[in-house]
Amino acid sequence: MDMQSPAPTHSPSSHSEEAPAKKGLKALMDATLRSSSSFKEDSYLSSTLKDSEKKALEDFKSRLHKSADRFSADSKAPHVSVWGVPLLGGDERADVVLLKFLRARDFRVQDAMAMLEKCLDWRKEFKTDGILDEDLGFKELEGVVAYMHSYDKEGHPVCYNAYGVFKDKEMYDKVFGDEEKLKRFLRWRVQVLEKGINLLHFKPGGVNSMIQVTDLKNMPKRELRVASSQILSLFQDNYPEMVARKIFVNVPWYFSMIYSMFSPFLTQRTKSKFVIARENNVAETLYKFIRPENVPVQYGGLSRTEDLQAGPAKPASEFSIKGGEKVHLEIEGIEGGATIVWDLVVGGWELEYGAEFVPNAEGSYTIAVEKCRKMVAGDGPIHNSFAAKEHGKLVLSIDNSLSRRKKVAAYRYLVRRSSSSVPA
Repeated sequence: MDMQSPAPTHSPSSHSEEAPAKKGLKALMDATLRSSSSFKEDSYLSSTLKDSEKKALEDFKSRLHKSADRFSADSKAPHVSVWGVPLLGGDERADVVLLKFLRARDFRVQDAMAMLEKCLDWRKEFKTDGILDEDLGFKELEGVVAYMHSYDKEGHPVCYNAYGVFKDKEMYDKVFGDEEKLKRFLRWRVQVLEKGINLLHFKPGGVNSMIQVTDLKNMPKRELRVASSQILSLFQDNYPEMVARKIFVNVPWYFSMIYSMFSPFLTQRTKSKFVIARENNVAETLYKFIRPENVPVQYGGLSRTEDLQAGPAKPASEFSIKGGEKVHLEIEGIEGGATIVWDLVVGGWELEYGAEFVPNAEGSYTIAVEKCRKMVAGDGPIHNSFAAKEHGKLVLSIDNSLSRRKKVAAYRYLVRRSSSSVPA
Protein backbone atom coordinates (compact mmCIF):
# COMPACT_ATOMS: atom_id res chain seq x y z
CA MET A 1 0.00 0.00 0.00
CA ASP A 2 1.27 3.49 -0.89
CA MET A 3 1.49 6.49 1.36
CA GLN A 4 1.76 9.80 -0.48
CA SER A 5 1.08 13.50 0.06
CA PRO A 6 0.62 15.01 -3.37
CA ALA A 7 1.04 18.75 -3.61
CA PRO A 8 -1.84 20.49 -5.35
CA THR A 9 -1.08 22.18 -8.65
CA HIS A 10 -2.70 25.55 -9.28
CA SER A 11 -4.00 27.24 -12.41
CA PRO A 12 -4.52 30.94 -11.60
CA SER A 13 -6.70 33.44 -13.43
CA SER A 14 -7.15 37.19 -13.17
CA HIS A 15 -9.91 37.31 -10.52
CA SER A 16 -9.18 39.18 -7.29
CA GLU A 17 -10.47 38.01 -3.91
CA GLU A 18 -13.96 39.01 -2.88
CA ALA A 19 -14.26 42.29 -1.00
CA PRO A 20 -16.23 42.14 2.25
CA ALA A 21 -19.80 43.35 1.92
CA LYS A 22 -20.31 44.14 5.59
CA LYS A 23 -17.34 46.14 6.82
CA GLY A 24 -18.57 46.36 10.41
CA LEU A 25 -18.82 42.59 10.80
CA LYS A 26 -15.54 42.04 8.95
CA ALA A 27 -13.76 44.44 11.31
CA LEU A 28 -15.28 42.67 14.32
CA MET A 29 -14.24 39.26 12.96
CA ASP A 30 -10.66 40.43 12.47
CA ALA A 31 -10.52 42.04 15.91
CA THR A 32 -11.85 38.98 17.76
CA LEU A 33 -9.53 36.65 15.86
CA ARG A 34 -6.50 38.77 16.76
CA SER A 35 -7.61 38.98 20.38
CA SER A 36 -8.32 35.25 20.63
CA SER A 37 -4.97 34.39 19.04
CA SER A 38 -3.22 36.32 21.80
CA PHE A 39 -5.29 34.74 24.58
CA LYS A 40 -3.19 32.58 26.88
CA GLU A 41 -5.05 29.82 28.66
CA ASP A 42 -4.25 29.25 32.31
CA SER A 43 -1.89 26.35 32.95
CA TYR A 44 -2.85 26.09 36.66
CA LEU A 45 0.80 25.40 37.48
CA SER A 46 1.75 26.85 40.85
CA SER A 47 4.96 28.22 39.34
CA THR A 48 2.91 30.59 37.15
CA LEU A 49 0.91 32.07 40.02
CA LYS A 50 1.71 35.46 41.49
CA ASP A 51 2.45 35.61 45.22
CA SER A 52 -0.90 37.31 45.81
CA GLU A 53 -2.68 34.53 43.88
CA LYS A 54 -0.90 31.81 45.88
CA LYS A 55 -1.95 33.55 49.09
CA ALA A 56 -5.54 33.78 47.88
CA LEU A 57 -5.55 30.06 47.04
CA GLU A 58 -4.28 29.12 50.52
CA ASP A 59 -6.85 31.43 52.13
CA PHE A 60 -9.57 29.85 50.00
CA LYS A 61 -8.55 26.34 51.12
CA SER A 62 -8.54 27.42 54.76
CA ARG A 63 -12.05 28.85 54.50
CA LEU A 64 -13.29 25.72 52.74
CA HIS A 65 -11.92 23.48 55.51
CA LYS A 66 -13.64 25.58 58.16
CA SER A 67 -17.02 25.37 56.42
CA ALA A 68 -16.71 21.79 55.14
CA ASP A 69 -19.23 20.44 57.65
CA ARG A 70 -21.96 22.39 55.89
CA PHE A 71 -21.54 20.38 52.68
CA SER A 72 -20.74 16.94 54.11
CA ALA A 73 -23.03 14.33 55.66
CA ASP A 74 -20.16 13.08 57.82
CA SER A 75 -18.97 15.82 60.19
CA LYS A 76 -16.16 13.62 61.57
CA ALA A 77 -14.64 13.03 58.14
CA PRO A 78 -16.03 15.83 55.95
CA HIS A 79 -15.98 15.25 52.22
CA VAL A 80 -16.58 18.01 49.66
CA SER A 81 -16.28 17.33 45.94
CA VAL A 82 -17.34 18.81 42.62
CA TRP A 83 -17.01 17.23 39.14
CA GLY A 84 -15.61 14.15 40.85
CA VAL A 85 -12.73 16.09 42.38
CA PRO A 86 -12.35 15.97 46.20
CA LEU A 87 -11.66 19.50 47.38
CA LEU A 88 -10.21 18.46 50.75
CA GLY A 89 -7.20 16.24 51.39
CA GLY A 90 -4.51 17.67 49.14
CA ASP A 91 -5.55 16.33 45.71
CA GLU A 92 -3.72 18.43 43.08
CA ARG A 93 -6.90 18.55 41.02
CA ALA A 94 -8.55 20.52 43.83
CA ASP A 95 -6.21 23.45 43.15
CA VAL A 96 -7.39 23.57 39.55
CA VAL A 97 -11.05 23.65 40.61
CA LEU A 98 -10.50 26.27 43.30
CA LEU A 99 -8.46 28.44 40.96
CA LYS A 100 -11.36 28.42 38.49
CA PHE A 101 -13.63 29.93 41.14
CA LEU A 102 -10.95 32.41 42.17
CA ARG A 103 -10.30 33.57 38.61
CA ALA A 104 -14.04 33.97 38.03
CA ARG A 105 -14.06 36.43 40.94
CA ASP A 106 -10.72 38.14 40.24
CA PHE A 107 -9.10 36.35 43.21
CA ARG A 108 -11.47 37.92 45.73
CA VAL A 109 -11.55 35.03 48.19
CA GLN A 110 -14.79 35.92 49.90
CA ASP A 111 -16.62 36.24 46.58
CA ALA A 112 -15.09 32.99 45.27
CA MET A 113 -16.18 31.19 48.46
CA ALA A 114 -19.72 32.51 48.08
CA MET A 115 -19.76 31.33 44.46
CA LEU A 116 -18.53 27.86 45.40
CA GLU A 117 -21.09 27.55 48.19
CA LYS A 118 -23.93 28.48 45.85
CA CYS A 119 -22.61 26.06 43.23
CA LEU A 120 -22.49 23.18 45.73
CA ASP A 121 -26.00 24.00 46.95
CA TRP A 122 -27.28 24.12 43.37
CA ARG A 123 -25.63 20.81 42.43
CA LYS A 124 -27.22 19.13 45.45
CA GLU A 125 -30.66 20.56 44.68
CA PHE A 126 -30.36 19.88 40.93
CA LYS A 127 -28.97 16.38 41.62
CA THR A 128 -26.24 17.01 39.10
CA ASP A 129 -23.91 14.22 40.22
CA GLY A 130 -26.30 11.58 38.91
CA ILE A 131 -27.43 13.38 35.79
CA LEU A 132 -25.25 11.40 33.36
CA ASP A 133 -27.21 8.23 34.16
CA GLU A 134 -30.58 9.77 33.36
CA ASP A 135 -32.51 9.20 30.13
CA LEU A 136 -34.07 12.60 29.49
CA GLY A 137 -35.29 11.83 26.01
CA PHE A 138 -34.53 14.40 23.32
CA LYS A 139 -33.01 11.77 21.05
CA GLU A 140 -33.93 13.97 18.11
CA LEU A 141 -31.75 16.77 19.53
CA GLU A 142 -28.60 14.68 20.00
CA GLY A 143 -25.94 15.64 17.49
CA VAL A 144 -28.10 18.58 16.36
CA VAL A 145 -28.73 21.13 19.13
CA ALA A 146 -25.97 20.58 21.70
CA TYR A 147 -23.33 17.86 21.51
CA MET A 148 -19.68 17.05 22.15
CA HIS A 149 -17.72 16.29 18.99
CA SER A 150 -14.01 15.47 18.97
CA TYR A 151 -11.17 17.83 20.03
CA ASP A 152 -9.31 20.93 18.91
CA LYS A 153 -5.62 21.03 17.97
CA GLU A 154 -4.62 21.48 21.63
CA GLY A 155 -6.73 18.60 22.91
CA HIS A 156 -9.72 20.58 24.22
CA PRO A 157 -13.05 18.78 23.82
CA VAL A 158 -15.38 20.73 21.55
CA CYS A 159 -19.05 21.40 22.30
CA TYR A 160 -21.31 22.50 19.44
CA ASN A 161 -24.52 24.46 19.97
CA ALA A 162 -27.05 25.09 17.19
CA TYR A 163 -30.60 26.22 17.93
CA GLY A 164 -31.81 26.87 14.38
CA VAL A 165 -33.98 23.73 14.53
CA PHE A 166 -36.31 25.61 16.89
CA LYS A 167 -37.32 27.96 14.12
CA ASP A 168 -39.79 25.20 13.34
CA LYS A 169 -42.82 25.95 15.55
CA GLU A 170 -43.75 22.30 15.99
CA MET A 171 -40.27 21.47 17.27
CA TYR A 172 -40.25 24.57 19.46
CA ASP A 173 -43.58 23.66 21.08
CA LYS A 174 -42.44 20.08 21.57
CA VAL A 175 -39.38 21.17 23.58
CA PHE A 176 -40.42 24.49 25.14
CA GLY A 177 -44.22 24.24 25.10
CA ASP A 178 -44.65 24.60 28.86
CA GLU A 179 -42.68 25.13 32.06
CA GLU A 180 -42.09 21.42 32.67
CA LYS A 181 -40.72 20.91 29.16
CA LEU A 182 -38.39 23.87 29.59
CA LYS A 183 -37.08 22.46 32.88
CA ARG A 184 -36.43 19.10 31.24
CA PHE A 185 -34.57 20.78 28.38
CA LEU A 186 -32.38 22.75 30.81
CA ARG A 187 -31.60 19.51 32.61
CA TRP A 188 -30.67 17.88 29.30
CA ARG A 189 -28.45 20.85 28.40
CA VAL A 190 -26.65 20.55 31.73
CA GLN A 191 -26.24 16.83 31.04
CA VAL A 192 -24.46 17.61 27.75
CA LEU A 193 -22.12 20.01 29.53
CA GLU A 194 -21.35 17.48 32.25
CA LYS A 195 -20.40 14.96 29.54
CA GLY A 196 -17.87 17.48 28.25
CA ILE A 197 -16.52 18.20 31.72
CA ASN A 198 -15.95 14.45 32.19
CA LEU A 199 -13.36 14.75 29.40
CA LEU A 200 -11.29 17.38 31.24
CA HIS A 201 -8.16 16.49 33.20
CA PHE A 202 -8.42 18.93 36.11
CA LYS A 203 -4.65 18.74 36.44
CA PRO A 204 -2.02 21.48 36.37
CA GLY A 205 -0.67 21.69 32.83
CA GLY A 206 -3.48 19.49 31.51
CA VAL A 207 -6.60 20.15 29.46
CA ASN A 208 -8.90 21.91 31.90
CA SER A 209 -11.42 23.65 29.67
CA MET A 210 -13.34 23.13 26.45
CA ILE A 211 -14.10 24.90 23.20
CA GLN A 212 -17.64 26.05 22.48
CA VAL A 213 -18.88 26.54 18.92
CA THR A 214 -22.23 28.34 18.72
CA ASP A 215 -24.08 28.33 15.40
CA LEU A 216 -26.34 31.38 15.03
CA LYS A 217 -27.87 30.33 11.71
CA ASN A 218 -31.69 30.58 11.80
CA MET A 219 -31.61 30.94 15.58
CA PRO A 220 -35.01 32.29 16.76
CA LYS A 221 -33.70 34.88 19.21
CA ARG A 222 -37.00 36.14 20.59
CA GLU A 223 -38.55 32.73 21.17
CA LEU A 224 -35.43 31.36 22.87
CA ARG A 225 -34.85 34.41 25.06
CA VAL A 226 -36.09 32.72 28.27
CA ALA A 227 -34.25 29.43 27.66
CA SER A 228 -31.05 31.19 26.59
CA SER A 229 -31.12 33.44 29.63
CA GLN A 230 -31.55 30.51 32.02
CA ILE A 231 -28.82 28.45 30.33
CA LEU A 232 -26.41 31.39 30.41
CA SER A 233 -27.18 32.06 34.08
CA LEU A 234 -26.72 28.41 35.07
CA PHE A 235 -23.41 28.12 33.27
CA GLN A 236 -21.99 31.43 34.49
CA ASP A 237 -22.91 30.75 38.10
CA ASN A 238 -21.90 27.10 38.33
CA TYR A 239 -19.26 26.37 35.68
CA PRO A 240 -16.53 29.02 36.02
CA GLU A 241 -13.63 29.15 33.57
CA MET A 242 -14.77 26.05 31.69
CA VAL A 243 -14.49 27.62 28.22
CA ALA A 244 -11.08 28.30 26.69
CA ARG A 245 -12.52 29.75 23.49
CA LYS A 246 -16.02 30.54 22.24
CA ILE A 247 -16.47 30.53 18.48
CA PHE A 248 -19.62 32.03 16.93
CA VAL A 249 -20.31 30.79 13.39
CA ASN A 250 -22.85 31.70 10.72
CA VAL A 251 -23.05 35.11 12.32
CA PRO A 252 -25.62 37.46 10.69
CA TRP A 253 -24.45 40.84 9.39
CA TYR A 254 -26.19 42.74 12.20
CA PHE A 255 -24.33 40.83 14.94
CA SER A 256 -21.70 43.59 15.16
CA MET A 257 -24.40 46.00 16.36
CA ILE A 258 -25.64 43.52 18.98
CA TYR A 259 -22.07 42.86 20.09
CA SER A 260 -21.37 46.57 20.51
CA MET A 261 -24.33 46.76 22.91
CA PHE A 262 -23.27 44.01 25.31
CA SER A 263 -19.50 44.34 24.84
CA PRO A 264 -19.09 47.06 27.54
CA PHE A 265 -20.47 44.61 30.12
CA LEU A 266 -17.89 41.93 29.33
CA THR A 267 -14.42 41.73 30.82
CA GLN A 268 -11.44 41.92 28.48
CA ARG A 269 -10.59 38.36 29.51
CA THR A 270 -14.02 37.15 28.37
CA LYS A 271 -13.89 39.08 25.10
CA SER A 272 -10.42 37.70 24.36
CA LYS A 273 -11.95 34.21 24.17
CA PHE A 274 -14.42 35.18 21.41
CA VAL A 275 -14.00 34.33 17.73
CA ILE A 276 -16.63 35.39 15.19
CA ALA A 277 -17.19 33.92 11.72
CA ARG A 278 -19.82 34.82 9.17
CA GLU A 279 -21.50 32.19 7.00
CA ASN A 280 -18.91 31.93 4.22
CA ASN A 281 -15.97 31.83 6.66
CA VAL A 282 -17.02 28.95 8.91
CA ALA A 283 -14.59 26.27 7.70
CA GLU A 284 -11.73 28.73 7.35
CA THR A 285 -12.23 29.89 10.95
CA LEU A 286 -12.69 26.44 12.47
CA TYR A 287 -9.60 25.10 10.68
CA LYS A 288 -7.49 27.63 12.60
CA PHE A 289 -8.33 25.81 15.82
CA ILE A 290 -9.60 22.34 14.86
CA ARG A 291 -8.10 19.92 12.35
CA PRO A 292 -10.43 19.31 9.35
CA GLU A 293 -10.75 15.60 10.09
CA ASN A 294 -12.26 16.59 13.47
CA VAL A 295 -14.63 19.29 12.17
CA PRO A 296 -18.22 18.05 11.61
CA VAL A 297 -19.26 17.71 7.98
CA GLN A 298 -21.98 20.34 8.35
CA TYR A 299 -19.29 22.93 9.11
CA GLY A 300 -16.99 22.09 6.22
CA GLY A 301 -15.02 19.26 7.83
CA LEU A 302 -14.62 15.52 7.26
CA SER A 303 -15.93 14.18 10.58
CA ARG A 304 -19.21 12.29 10.70
CA THR A 305 -20.80 11.32 14.00
CA GLU A 306 -20.51 7.61 13.21
CA ASP A 307 -16.77 8.04 12.62
CA LEU A 308 -16.21 8.91 16.28
CA GLN A 309 -16.82 5.29 17.27
CA ALA A 310 -13.98 4.07 15.03
CA GLY A 311 -11.11 5.61 17.02
CA PRO A 312 -8.87 8.55 16.12
CA ALA A 313 -9.64 10.10 12.75
CA LYS A 314 -7.21 9.59 9.88
CA PRO A 315 -5.32 12.88 9.36
CA ALA A 316 -6.25 15.10 6.44
CA SER A 317 -4.15 17.58 4.50
CA GLU A 318 -5.28 21.20 4.30
CA PHE A 319 -4.87 23.52 1.34
CA SER A 320 -6.46 26.69 0.00
CA ILE A 321 -7.88 27.69 -3.37
CA LYS A 322 -7.68 31.31 -4.41
CA GLY A 323 -10.48 33.05 -6.22
CA GLY A 324 -10.25 32.41 -9.96
CA GLU A 325 -8.01 29.37 -9.51
CA LYS A 326 -8.09 25.71 -10.51
CA VAL A 327 -6.40 23.10 -8.33
CA HIS A 328 -5.45 19.57 -9.37
CA LEU A 329 -4.59 17.00 -6.71
CA GLU A 330 -2.53 14.24 -8.28
CA ILE A 331 -2.22 10.95 -6.39
CA GLU A 332 0.47 9.00 -8.18
CA GLY A 333 1.97 5.55 -7.90
CA ILE A 334 -1.31 3.62 -7.93
CA GLU A 335 -0.67 0.04 -8.99
CA GLY A 336 -2.94 -2.18 -11.03
CA GLY A 337 -5.31 -4.12 -8.78
CA ALA A 338 -5.21 -1.46 -6.05
CA THR A 339 -8.23 0.43 -4.76
CA ILE A 340 -7.97 4.08 -3.80
CA VAL A 341 -10.43 5.64 -1.33
CA TRP A 342 -10.56 9.40 -0.83
CA ASP A 343 -12.37 12.14 1.06
CA LEU A 344 -12.43 15.76 -0.09
CA VAL A 345 -14.20 18.86 1.18
CA VAL A 346 -14.07 22.55 0.32
CA GLY A 347 -15.49 25.09 2.75
CA GLY A 348 -18.61 26.65 1.22
CA TRP A 349 -18.04 24.78 -2.08
CA GLU A 350 -19.77 26.80 -4.90
CA LEU A 351 -17.31 25.46 -7.46
CA GLU A 352 -16.81 22.57 -9.87
CA TYR A 353 -15.35 19.21 -8.92
CA GLY A 354 -14.38 16.15 -10.90
CA ALA A 355 -12.08 13.10 -10.72
CA GLU A 356 -10.28 11.04 -13.35
CA PHE A 357 -7.83 8.17 -13.49
CA VAL A 358 -4.86 8.63 -15.83
CA PRO A 359 -3.04 5.35 -16.74
CA ASN A 360 0.75 5.37 -17.08
CA ALA A 361 0.81 3.25 -20.21
CA GLU A 362 0.87 5.05 -23.53
CA GLY A 363 -2.24 4.47 -25.57
CA SER A 364 -4.44 3.85 -22.50
CA TYR A 365 -7.48 6.05 -22.11
CA THR A 366 -8.16 8.43 -19.24
CA ILE A 367 -11.15 7.25 -17.20
CA ALA A 368 -13.71 9.75 -15.90
CA VAL A 369 -14.23 8.50 -12.35
CA GLU A 370 -16.53 11.38 -11.42
CA LYS A 371 -17.78 13.71 -14.11
CA CYS A 372 -17.20 17.38 -13.39
CA ARG A 373 -20.17 18.79 -11.49
CA LYS A 374 -21.19 21.86 -9.51
CA MET A 375 -20.82 21.58 -5.73
CA VAL A 376 -23.01 23.97 -3.76
CA ALA A 377 -22.76 25.37 -0.24
CA GLY A 378 -24.93 22.71 1.38
CA ASP A 379 -23.05 19.74 -0.06
CA GLY A 380 -21.16 17.46 2.30
CA PRO A 381 -17.69 16.05 1.66
CA ILE A 382 -16.89 13.74 -1.23
CA HIS A 383 -16.31 10.12 -0.20
CA ASN A 384 -15.52 7.78 -3.08
CA SER A 385 -13.34 4.91 -4.22
CA PHE A 386 -11.90 3.55 -7.47
CA ALA A 387 -10.45 0.14 -8.32
CA ALA A 388 -7.54 0.56 -10.74
CA LYS A 389 -6.98 -2.14 -13.32
CA GLU A 390 -3.58 -0.76 -14.36
CA HIS A 391 -0.83 1.51 -13.05
CA GLY A 392 -1.59 5.21 -13.04
CA LYS A 393 -2.63 8.23 -11.03
CA LEU A 394 -5.86 9.73 -9.74
CA VAL A 395 -6.45 13.42 -10.43
CA LEU A 396 -8.98 15.38 -8.38
CA SER A 397 -9.90 18.69 -10.02
CA ILE A 398 -11.32 21.65 -8.09
CA ASP A 399 -12.31 24.60 -10.28
CA ASN A 400 -12.85 27.88 -8.41
CA SER A 401 -12.34 30.05 -11.51
CA LEU A 402 -15.85 31.56 -11.39
CA SER A 403 -15.46 32.77 -7.82
CA ARG A 404 -13.44 35.65 -6.43
CA ARG A 405 -13.33 34.23 -2.93
CA LYS A 406 -10.50 32.22 -1.41
CA LYS A 407 -11.64 28.88 0.03
CA VAL A 408 -10.08 26.38 2.40
CA ALA A 409 -10.15 22.68 1.65
CA ALA A 410 -9.01 19.34 3.02
CA TYR A 411 -8.51 15.84 1.67
CA ARG A 412 -7.17 12.43 2.64
CA TYR A 413 -6.86 9.10 0.93
CA LEU A 414 -5.66 5.55 1.31
CA VAL A 415 -4.56 3.05 -1.30
CA ARG A 416 -5.44 -0.58 -0.67
CA ARG A 417 -3.36 -3.17 -2.42
CA SER A 418 -4.71 -6.66 -2.78
CA SER A 419 -2.49 -8.02 -0.01
CA SER A 420 -2.38 -5.14 2.53
CA SER A 421 -4.00 -1.85 3.51
CA VAL A 422 -2.00 1.11 4.72
CA PRO A 423 -3.50 4.58 5.36
CA ALA A 424 -2.22 7.48 3.31
